[in-house]
Amino acid sequence: MKRALFFLGQLNDRDVEWMLQNGSKLSLETGDRLINKGEAIDSLYIVLSGQLAVCATTNSDECIATLGAGEVVGEMSFLESRPPSVSVIVTKPSDIFQISRDKISARMLTNADFKANFYYALALFLSNRLRKTTDQLGFGNPEEEDMVEMGVLDGVAQAGSRFTKILHRFSEV
Repeated sequence: MKRALFFLGQLNDRDVEWMLQNGSKLSLETGDRLINKGEAIDSLYIVLSGQLAVCATTNSDECIATLGAGEVVGEMSFLESRPPSVSVIVTKPSDIFQISRDKISARMLTNADFKANFYYALALFLSNRLRKTTDQLGFGNPEEEDMVEMGVLDGVAQAGSRFTKILHRFSEV
């Protein structure tokens, strides 16, 4: 959940409301694939509920990570416009918020503040994920694992209510 809070915490309320109006809910069942390795994706996703597995091979028994509520998915392909290097498979029934790359890109063309906030949010999110991976590999500093810059913490406090708003909006759909 913490990672989505990093992401949502850097956007303002108008940005989040815009995302709510332009995104949609996707309900997936166990075994469904949200992302297929090597196949281009056209959306950015936030896991609302459920569980997904990140798998480097086509064999879902060999997964490298588990994702739950609050995780952002598809961000690397969004940034690089390259096909994903992993598959993401649903391991428990899941609800996913999705918003298309085209809609996000169109908004970025007309709203420089959104563009700056969005890319900063992705940068913080990816930095946090890289630190966690480094720690899991034994090269990080465990004492610093939960340290967060004060400016980021201010946004994280608001992000919890934004994530709740997203959950509430799509529980009605």
